[in-house]
Amino acid sequence: MTSELDIFVGNTTLIDEEVYRLWLDGYSVSDAVALRVRAGILEQTGATAAVLQSDTMDHYRTFHMLERLLHAPPKLLHQLVFQIPPSRQALLIERYYAFDEAFVREVLGKKLSKGTKKDLDDISAKTGITLKSCRRQFDNFKRVFKVVEEMRGSLADNIQQHFLFSDRLARDYAAIVFFANNRFETAKKKLQYLSFGDFAFCAELMIQNWTLGAVGEAPSKPDSQVDDMDMDLDKEFLQDLKELKVLVADKDLLDLHKSLVCTALRGKLGVFSEMEANFKNLSRGLVNVAAKLTHNKDVRDLFVDLVEKFVEPCRSDHWPLGDVRLFLNQYSVTVHSLDGFRHQALWDRYMDTLRGCLLRLYHD
Repeated sequence: MTSELDIFVGNTTLIDEEVYRLWLDGYSVSDAVALRVRAGILEQTGATAAVLQSDTMDHYRTFHMLERLLHAPPKLLHQLVFQIPPSRQALLIERYYAFDEAFVREVLGKKLSKGTKKDLDDISAKTGITLKSCRRQFDNFKRVFKVVEEMRGSLADNIQQHFLFSDRLARDYAAIVFFANNRFETAKKKLQYLSFGDFAFCAELMIQNWTLGAVGEAPSKPDSQVDDMDMDLDKEFLQDLKELKVLVADKDLLDLHKSLVCTALRGKLGVFSEMEANFKNLSRGLVNVAAKLTHNKDVRDLFVDLVEKFVEPCRSDHWPLGDVRLFLNQYSVTVHSLDGFRHQALWDRYMDTLRGCLLRLYHD
């Protein structure tokens, strides 16, 4: 007696998105199986526990083999071992390099070194993210940083080109790299209300306006001495910011600036009397932040200073966000009417970015 058996042979690598998520989240095979059972997969498919165990192990083996290719995403596109459709390749890359908001907030602005990596046990315990997932995310940040740190040109474009990220993910990684390179303080208690998105928004503004890449051309130094265009803040610009101190050091300029702002906002600002009474303190705070950016420590404390010198005073007087926006717009633009002030372009480069950051940092 003979029996017929139909066999189908294919070479397309199957990717189960749910199992991939469990692997990325750092679950062991046994934990992943338990979670899949709890989700009702045995009832949905009619499979046995043994088949589910085998299926999960098979997926995990595939992911482990793919991981070395994911460390350099272009290799995934050009290899011939795994037949994976382009849309699936993009999904594998994007999800492998995705990160948890809670994790990135713990390491944002810190040096991506062994010292920080030693803290991952504590971060895992604090956030509830598995240690394996914390390590993957940290290693991803460090890997991207190492690849792009010496490159010239747009930080986000370099990341996108070498890691094949979506535009949004490339911009997020650009912010992470920029913060790690400049070591901005983000962990202080008074900054805990800010999300990664808040900091990433500010990073994008600073990259666009305050770096060497924002100038459009590098200074006249040998190539080996030129700072990375989008990684480093423009030191010449930071030095020049000291010139802005005249706005608060010169009493006549300060008084005229206040008068122009008050004239423009009278009848339009719900907190006008509070603004008028506190104008000089607010102006000194914003200008002094600029003047101190020649020192590395003050660069690192930029967000602490902005919250202390502007956000907290306005919040204590209950300024609504709309009034903050009106004030900052007039505060910035009226400087162009100060006849004795000679640094208009420098002021605009500073305040265009600072205004955007302050509006993002201000949660009324």
